[in-house]
Amino acid sequence: MIPVRGYQGFRVAVLGLGRTGLSAALALEAGGAEVIVWDDSAEARAKAEEAGLHLHDLSKQGAFEGVVALITSPGIPHLYPEPNPIIAAAYAAGVAVDNDIGLFFRSVASEDWNQFDVIPRVIAVTGSNGKSTTSALIHHVLTDQGKPAQLAGNIGRGVLDLDPPQDGEVIVLELSSYQTELARALSPDIAVFLNLSPDHLDRHGGKGGYFAAKRRLFAEGGPDRSIIGVDEAEGRFLANQMRERAEGGEPVIRISSGQKLSGSDWSVFARKGHLAEWRKGKQIASIDLRDIPGLPGAHNHQNACAAYAACRSIGLAPRMIEASFKSFPGLPHRSQLLGEQGGVRFVNDSKATNVDSAAQALRAFQNIRWIAGGLGKDGGISALKDDLGGVKKAYLIGHSAEEFALQLGDVPYVICKTMEAAVEAAARDAESGDVVLLAPAAASFDQYPNFEKRGEDFAAHVARQLHA
Repeated sequence: MIPVRGYQGFRVAVLGLGRTGLSAALALEAGGAEVIVWDDSAEARAKAEEAGLHLHDLSKQGAFEGVVALITSPGIPHLYPEPNPIIAAAYAAGVAVDNDIGLFFRSVASEDWNQFDVIPRVIAVTGSNGKSTTSALIHHVLTDQGKPAQLAGNIGRGVLDLDPPQDGEVIVLELSSYQTELARALSPDIAVFLNLSPDHLDRHGGKGGYFAAKRRLFAEGGPDRSIIGVDEAEGRFLANQMRERAEGGEPVIRISSGQKLSGSDWSVFARKGHLAEWRKGKQIASIDLRDIPGLPGAHNHQNACAAYAACRSIGLAPRMIEASFKSFPGLPHRSQLLGEQGGVRFVNDSKATNVDSAAQALRAFQNIRWIAGGLGKDGGISALKDDLGGVKKAYLIGHSAEEFALQLGDVPYVICKTMEAAVEAAARDAESGDVVLLAPAAASFDQYPNFEKRGEDFAAHVARQLHA
């Protein structure tokens, strides 16, 4: 645990007692704060009481008397579409609102660092798609090469649950827009921006607000190095800003998947399955990504470029990175190969919760038996019309099955409703060379609590087919 600094002897409130809220409350207590906590869920409150935390109903009149800060969980709206009533009350009372990411950055450095030969560093990764894979890949390369590293944030552990970093250690954080938007302190050593596609727009008041939330990691944090995907206008804008603001050195590494980057600055890009590093107008290194099983498809090649650039930024040699790429197992629910039978592969990409991430999955394979559907987002799957060429048939599930069916054009489909029916039908229809792909292009909340449970259900039904 990383004890929170700066609140010793002060009263601090915590709203939301899930994974991040509980860890924030305990870390605040470890730092000497007087902590009060609240959650609308009776179950969450019971867990907090078991942990020895003091419950205090923050919705009551005068609840913020004597409170200097409110720490809120990322899922609780603080601005759009409207602030949670408790957060609005904190604003009215003049109470500073922060989250666990802000607490982490104000607390991670300690006096012990003065004795270290190599100061610990923080790599923070954000973007619409690929954050988890990129963060996990960076962590895998570091640990595979014998470097001390920890992984946290929107993946794995809460940031305040981490062990205090040791000499030369690297902390890798996956950060969502919900986390970067509110954090009052953001100071990564290396910041990574992958891409931007419309998502969570109601939460951020539109695409501009969504980009602004991610841009804070760079504008507020002032990282020593910015690794920025430039395949969209927002990334090109951000790369230009960070180049202009920095003094000396090579502050920006541009990355891309699908285009060769020109210019004399530092760039890493992938084309036709080959990663290339260029610096000062010369190619420094290259890696053939095509046969790396844990990184299939162009979207994973962008992730590879970002991870490569981050690892190069802390001094790893190209061949060390390449060797570790080859042993990367991939992440569950992200283009995860579950098995093969009779020449038919079964791939779980339950994390493809929007059309952009589903498009990346559809582009990665051919001869697809596509399982899609769930709680569709604005526009459904109409934006995927140019990415359906490899789909032999769609198997539609969940709340938006009928809506999706109307947007498939000439692609054959069957409305299955349930995951079990979809897997059975796709497996029955599949021929050698086909890929049964779960890439829902929709949220999971109509049938599952989260995308992980949806992916686990898919995997369970696939396992029955493989062992039938």
